[in-house]
Amino acid sequence: MVKQISIGVLGIQGAISEHVLIMQKVMLHHGLKNNVQIVRKKTELDKVQGLIIPGGESTTISRFIISNNLSETIRERVKNQSLSVMGTCAGCVLVSSDMVDKSKDISLLSLMDMKVKRNAFGRQRESFEQDIMIKGSSILFSAVFIRAPLILDTWGECKPLSLIDDGIVMAQQKNVLALSFHPELTNDTRIHELFYKIVDSY
Repeated sequence: MVKQISIGVLGIQGAISEHVLIMQKVMLHHGLKNNVQIVRKKTELDKVQGLIIPGGESTTISRFIISNNLSETIRERVKNQSLSVMGTCAGCVLVSSDMVDKSKDISLLSLMDMKVKRNAFGRQRESFEQDIMIKGSSILFSAVFIRAPLILDTWGECKPLSLIDDGIVMAQQKNVLALSFHPELTNDTRIHELFYKIVDSY
């Protein structure tokens, strides 16, 4: 019998529908239908075992999480392993525990032992694609970077999964996954498949 899993996409900014569609495709492959939903309220968060925090503007997303009283629930459920989280781009910033140029407008969730830098590639490279290697896979992933952060350092139980010349662009700490790039803007389902497996294993 297929284990029933529900995954939510935080519905404030970013490529929400793209995350929903690619996650639905992955879950359908595992025999699950209608198990992906948009999360805006705590009652909706309570119904999912996985949460995707998409890209967008980290200040806006942080304010949304706080104003909707989601912060503590996310932290507590990640800690007791009843919730897995994937943060992409701005979401990668928010799941970190330290940040260059800290801002009082951004409250980090501190789910991962890592330090990030926002918009790390500067205006010269605001948007670009690059093939990357991901630990555990021998096939390159075409990663889309848009005003992307960079993971500068990891410690403790946080492990890098992908590096480029500039630094770390993907990391995992137990049931939390962080990406500098936008996996939802490709037709490659492997990142969302990995997140499904993380959710399924916790």
